[in-house]
Amino acid sequence: MKVRQFHVVPRLPQLLRPLEILAKNLWFSWNWEAVRLFLRLDPVTWEKAYQNPVAMLGMLPPETFEEAANDDSFVAELERVYENFSKYLSAPTWFQEAFPDDQKLQVAYFSMEYGLDEGLPIYSGGLGILSGDHLKSSSDLGIPLVGVGLLYQKGYLRQVLNLDGWQQEVYPDNDWYSMPVTLERDAAGNPVKVFVDLLGQPVYAQVWRVQVGRTPLYLLDTNLPENPPEHRHITDQLYGGDRDMRIRQEIVLGVGGVRALAALGLHPTVYHMNEGHSAFLALERIRNLVTRYGFSYKEARELVWATNVFTTHTPVPAGNEHFDPELVRKYLEPMAREIGLSWEEFLALGQEIPGSSPTYCMTVLALRLSAFCNGVSKLHGKVSRNMWKNIWPGLPEPEIPIGSITNGIHTRSWISHDLANLFDRYLGPKFVEEPADQRIWERVDLIPDGELWRTHEIRKERLIGFVRRRLRDYFRRQGASLRAIQEAEEVLNPDVLTIGFARRFAAYKRADLIFKDPERLIKILTDPERPAQIIFAGKAHPQDTQGKEIIRKIIRYARDPRLRNHVVFVEDYDIAVARYLVQGVDVWLNNPRRPLEASGTSGMKAAANGALNVSVLDGWWDEAYRPEVGWAIGSGEVYDNPEEQDYVESQLLYNLLENEIIPLYYERDKSDLPRGWIKMMKASIKSLAGYFNTHRMVREYTERFYLGAHRTGEKLSQDNGAPAKELAAWRDKVAAAWPQVRIQADGEVPEEVHTGDGFPVKAYVTLGDLTPDDVTVQVVIGPLDSDFNIVEPHTQDMEFVEQKDGTAIYATEVQCTHSGRVGYAVRVLPHHENLVHPYTPPLVTWEE
Repeated sequence: MKVRQFHVVPRLPQLLRPLEILAKNLWFSWNWEAVRLFLRLDPVTWEKAYQNPVAMLGMLPPETFEEAANDDSFVAELERVYENFSKYLSAPTWFQEAFPDDQKLQVAYFSMEYGLDEGLPIYSGGLGILSGDHLKSSSDLGIPLVGVGLLYQKGYLRQVLNLDGWQQEVYPDNDWYSMPVTLERDAAGNPVKVFVDLLGQPVYAQVWRVQVGRTPLYLLDTNLPENPPEHRHITDQLYGGDRDMRIRQEIVLGVGGVRALAALGLHPTVYHMNEGHSAFLALERIRNLVTRYGFSYKEARELVWATNVFTTHTPVPAGNEHFDPELVRKYLEPMAREIGLSWEEFLALGQEIPGSSPTYCMTVLALRLSAFCNGVSKLHGKVSRNMWKNIWPGLPEPEIPIGSITNGIHTRSWISHDLANLFDRYLGPKFVEEPADQRIWERVDLIPDGELWRTHEIRKERLIGFVRRRLRDYFRRQGASLRAIQEAEEVLNPDVLTIGFARRFAAYKRADLIFKDPERLIKILTDPERPAQIIFAGKAHPQDTQGKEIIRKIIRYARDPRLRNHVVFVEDYDIAVARYLVQGVDVWLNNPRRPLEASGTSGMKAAANGALNVSVLDGWWDEAYRPEVGWAIGSGEVYDNPEEQDYVESQLLYNLLENEIIPLYYERDKSDLPRGWIKMMKASIKSLAGYFNTHRMVREYTERFYLGAHRTGEKLSQDNGAPAKELAAWRDKVAAAWPQVRIQADGEVPEEVHTGDGFPVKAYVTLGDLTPDDVTVQVVIGPLDSDFNIVEPHTQDMEFVEQKDGTAIYATEVQCTHSGRVGYAVRVLPHHENLVHPYTPPLVTWEE
């Protein structure tokens, strides 16, 4: 049967046409005034449309639009909101004003998922939420950035719990024509399409755009009739399918994404890989330079390496993306030939230890082909340097070129509109425009305690009302008894201390830790004078049986008659559920196994809304915690025995609840205000909201990574890439001569030195075929551990003095600034003015 397609769009009166524009720009998702317009039209349809304004406009009858068009107050409010939207798009931005000489910067940001709004379900969890917040802050700051991802026909799983509490998954189809996405078309009006080669067969993808304020997000879609069925489904599900499907998805994302940008006429100067899924983009960029512009592989690699940024999010080796080498060979051997590499050389790019690692790791590929690399918290940066040190043999661990930029949240997207109104009155409107300005958050102390507490109570009441509705709907769908449905209307109490725990249900996150001693927990929660209650939410990966078992375990506890009104699990965790939770709970609980939480951002969202965090010192909380802003479970210990860790940390958690958290919450003054609790709320907001936000984070990426990569790329691209080609030739010369390089120190080191004193160090360097201009000679000094290794090393460049008989002489004065057992060593590194850093590939010679 032949089906002819066409698209029906709602007919809006002329006065309401701005609604269509607002609905198609995700700016509405972080501007309550825009959301309120759609709510005014029809709040019931807004919820039925899953808070998707495009779908909502298509569901409303013409009479609703006519009524709104005849409502002067609605039209006036629409005009005001649309004027604010237009001003937002045209106003000068931070980037324009701060970097007028770098306006040619163009960043391409690649991610496997984006969590922008509940009405666009192409995300699974924290990685996607972070990506979405990155785009929103890039828009606010005016960073010239575009996003690239995949448009998943079925998105990520919708969680359905059966009566036994076991997670089942459903995958409803997304209707792109009823969502805030637009098909990109060329000048002739045809859809923009690109192709990638899979097993000698072209697989096509069309390009859709999501507008996120000023920032466009381009999404590739392979669900096209010209593709065979097995390839049409490549963009079917996020994180779905087997390993073969996953590698095809990542080829479409990385290779197809680069080609899509070219087809759109975009020429990014910097590429940012958010996690390793998109690392094939580096190979495609090299292939372009080799096949189109005549570069050699080594010449192309110089330019690509210097302009790639890579962010790793996974603190355990097994959690990174690994492929069987034969699967990689199946799809990518033709690319290896095109860029001029043997299969062994190509395989080595993705092997932690070339020639011996059993898998091809996308994280390793990204690390090897990116000059700018980072973890997502200070602790995660340290963990990553230890985890990937084999890629840089010979370098002290602190110098492994993986830094850290701590994650944040897009503040305006996550603060409740009630609290935002309060902030607007006492902090001023700049808390929206400049959330990274710490001086603004100092004004939190100006908010009267009573007003802050009443606002919090309103949000808690809304949270509990939302949870009751969700629970009632669940029981109705399951055909539960009328009594069970009625009981659902009475769960939770807005006057009781409320704890929230919501995240992906993976074993290391230990959602069930608080149930380690059920009887003690029951006693805590059901105390007649000072009760408490816990709201859980979260999904397990479809193949994670252990995570599903934890969900079922918690639901069974929630059905214990003693806990029925104290423990609730909310089905189908998503952005909407997350907002209600972080905006309404009193305490946010997080207890992963340290150091397996790379960052975590849900606690940041809760903190910005006045909730207090109680968490293991892992991820972001390791650098955020202070006693006046929340509570720490333990002191950052790492255990060899998981059972011992679970026992010890569960007991610490119970102790905190019994002795500190619950008593403080119920300690009230004559006005029934918990003054001590409110004091901590204010301290938490004041201390954390100004730093743990994506405005600060994106500015860091811009100032530390994007601009450096852009400027280096501009330099290396001059004269058809002549500087990049010269740099590649220099590397070859240095690599060939490096085995001849030797260094020996000559300096009398007194047995005892006083702080503030110094002593001279001289080094004699055999350079072979190299010159002093080709190297940097350094002293590395720092305290010694029990194995006589230098920890917390400080480097100091030595000055070239002269060259005698083929030996270069260097000298410096070493200053002693700290007491204790200290050691120093001397070394030689390559040096070139166009190197971003000298550690890739790792050539370093130490004194033997």
